Amino acid sequence: MIGIFGGTFDPIHYGHLRPASEVRHSLDLDALYLVPAANPPHRVSPIATPAQRMAMLELAMTEFPDLKADDRELQRGGLSYTVDTLQSFRSDYPQTALVLLMGTDAFEGIESWHQWQRLPELAHLIVMQRPGWEPESSRDWVAERIASSASELATQLAGRILFYPVTPQAISATGIREALAAGGQVSGMLPQPVLDYINQNHIYR
Repeated sequence: MIGIFGGTFDPIHYGHLRPASEVRHSLDLDALYLVPAANPPHRVSPIATPAQRMAMLELAMTEFPDLKADDRELQRGGLSYTVDTLQSFRSDYPQTALVLLMGTDAFEGIESWHQWQRLPELAHLIVMQRPGWEPESSRDWVAERIASSASELATQLAGRILFYPVTPQAISATGIREALAAGGQVSGMLPQPVLDYINQNHIYR
């Protein structure tokens, strides 16, 4: 199985990296690609440039060599629609199960995404579940796709939804940016090479 985890990663931090690595190992994924968005349609434009965010992601991979950085959304340009990214991965891996990782907030708003109905047709959805959060399974399209275990995902190329508990990380990109702008300390929230790059290039200051 091939995993895909998208986001603005402005900047990449342990709140992204640790849960992704946890899922990668727990589900024994063949690979897990972190895909920075060029122009996210549901969020304000990132502060760091696409090149800076890709550079920070690649620096983070030195601490997390089990993860991979993928720049296809940056290369494609325009609005970064997940459906287009999954279609691109499906073209690369036509006979491999794909899994799209997302947080609970993203999953709750998924029905506002561009062509969201196509997402389960292209990949399984893995919702990284925080403690105390209960999935909304009253929606028909969710209830009929819920997988009870990760092993069910390997039996087909796409179409199932797995709610997967991960170790919570009380870290956010917004908090990091605000702390840096105020001259605060963010050590321990993101890999040191990423923080060094931010400081050297005066990002978020």
